Amino acid sequence: MILYPAIDLYEGKAVRLFKGDYNQMTVYNENPLAVARDFVDCGATHIHMVDLQGARDGTTTNLETVQTIKKQTGLFCEVGGGIRTMEIVDRYLSAGIDRVILGTAAVTDPDFLAAALAAYGDKIAVGIDIKDGFVAIKGWTETSDRDALCFCEKMEQMGVKTVICTDISKDGAMQGANHGLYQTLSENFTLQIIASGGVSGMEDIEKLAKQNIHGAIVGKAYYTGAIDLAKAIEVAK
Repeated sequence: MILYPAIDLYEGKAVRLFKGDYNQMTVYNENPLAVARDFVDCGATHIHMVDLQGARDGTTTNLETVQTIKKQTGLFCEVGGGIRTMEIVDRYLSAGIDRVILGTAAVTDPDFLAAALAAYGDKIAVGIDIKDGFVAIKGWTETSDRDALCFCEKMEQMGVKTVICTDISKDGAMQGANHGLYQTLSENFTLQIIASGGVSGMEDIEKLAKQNIHGAIVGKAYYTGAIDLAKAIEVAK
């Protein structure tokens, strides 16, 4: 299993939200590059980044920060947040980003997703943010009528290779991951599943690694010191 330490970006700073609430934001570091360099020092090979302003507004406000992190660290970089047009997909991938994550657009504009997959293949991932069993969109501010498992099936049929599945109720809450959800996904789909939300201790890492999950995202637990990233990376392997 690959561990993806995460940086959520807002106004060029590394922040975390509580359950996706922009009014409950904590700034952890005003220099995200320093955070990414620590990831490298801990042995990370991959990084997960989210442009929170992009997720909310459909912009690429933090593109320069993302690009700097990629250039300075050499990590495999996946980025999500507000990627809703081919122009923005092109902008990120031409800037050297390894994989972009489509969230809202994958739900609301399947033609765009199909075009992105045709153009870039496995450089396109889909973020499936789950709230009460349904897919949430627009920076988690709205819940669609799409059943999460049915949506995963559709993504698999369309040729998506990688999905980042987040249980919003667990995100940033430090209460553990939704292992039942990831077990169900692992058993029912051939997708590369990246678990996100609630990974709060070494027990979560150990359980996920045994569930045949492709990857896991570590966010708040890193910033609060609840997870020793270097040890977690070794356990994940």
